[in-house]
Formats: sequence, structure tokens, C-alpha cells
Amino acid sequence: MSKPHEAGDEHGGDSRLDPVLPLPAQPVATGPAPEDAPATAKAVARDEGAVGRLAGTVHRLREQLQRAQAESEGRALVDLASGILVERLGCTPVEAAAQLDSLAAQAGLSTLELAADLVNQATRDEIADLARDFVTEAGQPARASVGLRLRSAEAGALAAGDAQAVAQSILQHALAPLGAVAVAIWAAHADQSLSLAGSAGFTDEEPARWRHVPPGVPTPARHALDNRATTSYGTLAGAALPSIGLREVSGGRIAVPAGTGGRIIGVLEICWAEPLPVQSQSIERQVQVLAELCAIALESHPLSEQDPRSKQPADPRLTELLDLTDGLNDPCLVLQPLLDTGDTPADFLIRHVNTSFVDFAGRPRNMIAGALLLDAYPLAAEPGGLFEKVEHVLATGEPFRAERMRLAAVVDTVSLTTQAQVSISRQGAHVVVVWRLDDGTPKVASLLQHAQRLGRIGGFEENLITGDIAWNDTLFDLHGLPPTAEPVPLDQLAAHVHPDDAHSIGRFLRSLLHHHRPASTAFRLQRADSVARHIRVVAEPVLDENARVTSVRGAYQDVSAQHWTEVALAATRDQLAQSQQETAERNRLALRLQHAIMPPSHGPVELHNLSVAVRYRPAEKDHLVGGDWYDAVALPSGQVLLCVGDVAGHGIEAATGMVALRNALRGLATTGAGPAQLLGWLNTVTHHLTDNVTATAVCGLYDPGSRQLRWARAGHLPPVLLRDGKAAALPKLGGILLGAIGQATYEEGRTQLETGDTLLMYTDGLIERRDRSVQDSMESLLQVARKPRQLGRAGQLEDQLDHLLRYTNADTDDDTCLIGVTVG
Repeated sequence: MSKPHEAGDEHGGDSRLDPVLPLPAQPVATGPAPEDAPATAKAVARDEGAVGRLAGTVHRLREQLQRAQAESEGRALVDLASGILVERLGCTPVEAAAQLDSLAAQAGLSTLELAADLVNQATRDEIADLARDFVTEAGQPARASVGLRLRSAEAGALAAGDAQAVAQSILQHALAPLGAVAVAIWAAHADQSLSLAGSAGFTDEEPARWRHVPPGVPTPARHALDNRATTSYGTLAGAALPSIGLREVSGGRIAVPAGTGGRIIGVLEICWAEPLPVQSQSIERQVQVLAELCAIALESHPLSEQDPRSKQPADPRLTELLDLTDGLNDPCLVLQPLLDTGDTPADFLIRHVNTSFVDFAGRPRNMIAGALLLDAYPLAAEPGGLFEKVEHVLATGEPFRAERMRLAAVVDTVSLTTQAQVSISRQGAHVVVVWRLDDGTPKVASLLQHAQRLGRIGGFEENLITGDIAWNDTLFDLHGLPPTAEPVPLDQLAAHVHPDDAHSIGRFLRSLLHHHRPASTAFRLQRADSVARHIRVVAEPVLDENARVTSVRGAYQDVSAQHWTEVALAATRDQLAQSQQETAERNRLALRLQHAIMPPSHGPVELHNLSVAVRYRPAEKDHLVGGDWYDAVALPSGQVLLCVGDVAGHGIEAATGMVALRNALRGLATTGAGPAQLLGWLNTVTHHLTDNVTATAVCGLYDPGSRQLRWARAGHLPPVLLRDGKAAALPKLGGILLGAIGQATYEEGRTQLETGDTLLMYTDGLIERRDRSVQDSMESLLQVARKPRQLGRAGQLEDQLDHLLRYTNADTDDDTCLIGVTVG
């Protein structure tokens, strides 16, 4: 048995192949540090700095490529919306783009969201209909993002160069929000075979395994083609069907035929990690729209060529090796060497990561599988690092194990390191790397990425001796510069800020460079694209052993949203103060209008043989000036008009509505019509008022000769009759409230009054309570109104009204109008 290659041991051991073994339980001893360790450390530090800069360059180039792809997809959608504005507004493309940004800011939407809405309104196609139906069903305008997702997927398909890019676009924009984790686009052929035109979300080796499906193989895509209909499976494992990603994505599947013009040319297969969720009709329509995009892609683009890196002669042990690594509980990578002309590994292709794989930089598995080792982990090229160990194991076949080994990665140009137990062995033509992380580094890396993105924070470090400046991607975005641009040195920062803020930058630099103190300031950044941003910068000087400033490191943060929020709050405060002043003035006007027509108290008035007294109790809050009204007047016919009403709402609108209805009813009563007819006419008047007024009312006509009362009600509480110390409500006659409909009829009642009777007419503010029904409140009123003696004198009538106002316990803080009528 060969001796394992120890950490730091560069020689020894035979070249026989070892199987993948679990990590050792005992630590591996390492030799003592050499005597010249300090000098060696400095040399390594210099090397690490060079490697770090190289890693940062690789990271920026990779991020630039991804950003360019995302921008091209979004640009297609924005260009469509800009074209619509050019056609409708008759403006130039530049003006249309500026108008689109302005409208998006005013609507509180992103430019992409507004662009999707404009395209939906202009096209009225399936995506527009689907978005509109989805919003209608949900009843929430915020859910309109389904239109944006589908439009973004469509734009990505238009900008894509092949079906592979189309698959990535529809997964990112449309299917990932639905919980899907992978997607495959199949091209159907006349011989009943299938070819994989594009895929996303699978590990690198899966597309190579499923590049071609021969006729007769029963896959979900084959069943969808045979049935010419969407086919769903709760779980792929439960369906017992083979398909791409079976080993890693065995949850729910949907296969949708893709075609145009009645001709099916392929299948869209969508994969979930969990059992298939319940699919609503809206989601089914979304999937059908995406299938149409795939059909267009299959017609427009040739099939994606197989990755040339996978065109290696098949290793007979590879399938067995992949199955073996998937059974390990520790993170595992399978590396395939990529040889240069001298048969020396130039890099290693990460052919596979097992199901237990955890990236200590916080990235998902599908970002690591299929990448090059130095692309995924550029700091592995440092002296004595992971790349060197893998290269040695490949060359000698001697396994390498270390209890603690330093692993490094770049997270948004920030170097992140961790310690891990590492085991490396050669298996045929491949190298297997197993590591076991012993801290929370992946979680820390993920938190760092999200914190920088959400906080719009860009980090920097400027070497004042060499002039080297390191910026992360966020900082380029804040300055409106492409990642290939030269960073702005601190001594030139004043030229990029608003002239009024130049003195703030001067104080900031003096604190850093002359006083050697950490400093911060805020300024207005003037970018080349004319977009002004409010930025806050925080930095600290880095001193050498002689207390000289060698570099400055810090961070910029975009605080524009906070600034404009403060500006908006200040404007809102001013507007609110003005609105409060206007509202108070309107309330005072409404109150004066109300008191001018209906004083809070009205002494007894003698109308023929009636004594009439009134009490009006306004709402406790001045801003709740209501629309309660009453009237008691002798008509030319000799009858007496008695009425009380309540206009819905409060404020000047309710007060003016009250005046309109009171005067209208007094004028209509001179016609000699009965109370039911009067309310019918008053309903028509109310319905045609411009302010959509509604009201309740009771209208009575009293004949002094016969002492008969004719009355009708429009949604109002019935009057109360007091006789011989007893109190009872008059019958509830039929009648809808005023203004609800254009034409209404009202029931009329007749009540014979006697000498000494008292009639009470009131609004609901007298009795309504939040904690009891109207019937209970009415019974409470009758109990308060009962007295053991008759009321025949005016003084007793006023006492009775005051007693009712004092002892009725309404709690709705509404106006109260109360009329007492005593027959003499």
C-alpha cells in the first residue's frame, strides 16, 4: 500500500491509483517552519498580491460578460417600449428613453417594469392578456410582475444567439419565480428521435449524456409529443421515466409541446426539485407562452454545438466514479485535466460536483459545475495552493491529504479564505477533490454578496505608492462606468462631484492623508451619463511601520434613495401643513354654514296648535361637521311640514348637500303633494346632484284641523310617539335612502295625534352604538323617553329634549339632530 502524500510533501510514493477515501480522522503532521519564515512570508504575500490582482481581473471579466448578457436582454425590452413612445409622442429616441425613465420614477416602478407595461398595452397579445387576467384574478396590482417576467423572457429570447441562451433566459426570468430549478428544450425530428437544443440548471455532464434520445425511448418529452398536449408528473422518480437530470432533479416535471402554425417542432421540459406544485390556470397559460418562445428559438437558431471540452474519449470509469462521488457525504469535485501542447495541465474542467457539494464562496452548484478550476477559484493558483496539489496528484498518482488547508476564493473582488480538511486522489484520467469545511464561510460569503448588493456599497483600495486602485463591480455601477474603465483616484474625486461639494471632499482628504484619521463625507456625484447620485464615502488610511500612509481603503454607498426620501418627507410635511390649514378653513366654513341654517338650540315655536323645539348636538371633533338637517314650517295650504334628515359623510360637501336637500324639500312641499310623493321627488333631486350625495330622511305633513299626521321615511329611523307616559316607535314604512337610484317609490303612513301627544324626530347620532344593534339602541331610547306624566307645556318639552340628549349613550361621535313636537 502506498504511503499517502502528506501536506507540504512534494516527493515520494508510487503512482498506483487509490480509491476515493473518507477524510482521515487523525490530523496529518506537518514539518516545522523554516528559519527564514519571515522572509518567505513576505515573498508569499507578494505572490498572493499578484495572484489576487489576477483573480480580480478574471472575476471582473466574468462578471462583465454576465452583465452584458443581462443588459442585452433588458435592452431589447426597453428599446421596444422606447419605440412605442417615439410613435405615440412623436419624439426622438433619446427623448423617448428619457421620458421612459421619468415616467418610471413617477410611477415608482423600475424602467423594465414600465417598459413591460407599455409593451403589454401596445401589443395586446397573449402575454398582455395573460398579465391582465392574472392581475384580475389576484385582485392585486402588484402581482402584475408576471407580465414583466414573460416580457423579459421574450426579450432574452430575441437577444439570444442560440436555444441554449433561450433556455437560460426563460429559466432566469419566468420559471425560477415559479419554483422551477431547471429547463430543457428538445428538438423533435421526423425519425421520432429528440435532440437537446438547450438547457439550464443542470450540471455540466447532463447535457452531454442527453444530447440525443433515440426513437422509442419513453421520456416525458416523448409522451408530450405523442399526446400533443401538456403532460405533468408529480415526481419524475414516481413516473419511472428516464430524462435529463434524473439523478439530481427528481421532483415534478411538466413537458409542453412547442410549435407554431399548428406544427409541433419540439418540447419544453420544466423541472422542479420538489413534487410538482398545484398548477393554476394562469401558470398553465404562462408555460404555454414560454413553449411558443422555445418554438420560435428552434426555428430561428441551429442546435447548440456540444461543448468541445466534452468531446474527449469516454473514460470507462467515469460513470462509476460519478455514482461513487454522489454517495459521499462531504463536498466533492471531479476534475478533468485540459492539457496544453506539452501535455501539461493548463487548467482543470470541473466535470461534476456531488449532491453534497457546498461552495465556501456561497455560490450555487450549477455555477461551479462546468467551470474551469481557475475560473471558479483563481486564488487556487497561489504557491502551494490547491491547483499545485491537484497537478501533483495527477502527475504522480499519489494521493494528497491535509487536516487543515487554506482555500481561497474571490467574492465580488474581496478575497475570502477558509480552512478545510482536503483529500485529493487520481481516478483514471480524472482527479477527485474532497473537502470538509469547518466553519460558516459559505454563509458569510453569501451574506457579504447580498449585503453589498442590497446596500449598494462599493469597496475600494488605493495604493498611494504604486498608484494601483482596486474597485469592485458595484463601485463601477455607482460611478456609471463600465468595468473596463479606469477607476477614479481619490485626488481626482473633486473633479467628479458637484462644485458646491468640493470643499467637503477637501476636508475628507485632509483627514485621511494629513491627519491619518478615518473620515467620511457625503457629496453629489456628477456622472458622465448626466445622472446625479448622492454618495456617502467612508475610508481609513493604512499605515506602515513608520506611520506613513501607504494606501487608503474604504467604501462608497449610494444614499440617493435616502436623500430623496428625506426631500419627499420635507415636501410632504409642507404639503400636509398646507392641507391641514385648508382643511381647518373648510371645516370652519362648513360649521358656520351649518349654524347659520340650524342653530344648536331653537326655542319653542308655535305653529298652529303645535309647539316645536329643536336640539342640535354637533360632533365632538370639528373636522366631523356633518349633514344633519331639520325643518318645521307652516305651508300655504295650512299644513305644517315636519322633517329631519342626514346626508352621508362629513365636511363642506355634507354641509352643502344638506342645504340643497333642505331647501329643495321646502320648495317641493308648496305644491301640496303628500309626503311619499315629496320624498320621491327629493330622491330624484339627490340622485342628480354632482357630488354623488346619499341621505336618509323622514318627512311629515300635519293637519291642524284633524290632528292627523301623514308621513313617509327614506331609510331613516321612524319617529317616536309619547302618549300618557308611554313611548313607542311608529311603524317602519318601506322606503330606500335618497340618491341610491334614479327613481324610487315610498310608502305613506297616517297617525292620529291627540292633545298632549309628543312626537320625537331624530337622526341616528342620538342612539347608535358600535357595540349593539340598532334594535337594542332603539329600545334604550324608548326607556329613556318614558315619563309618568304628560308633557303639555313648552318648558316641559325642552326639558324632555335635554333629558334625551343627556341620557342617551351613543358612542359614534356623529352629529345629532332632535325635534320635539307637542300637540296643544
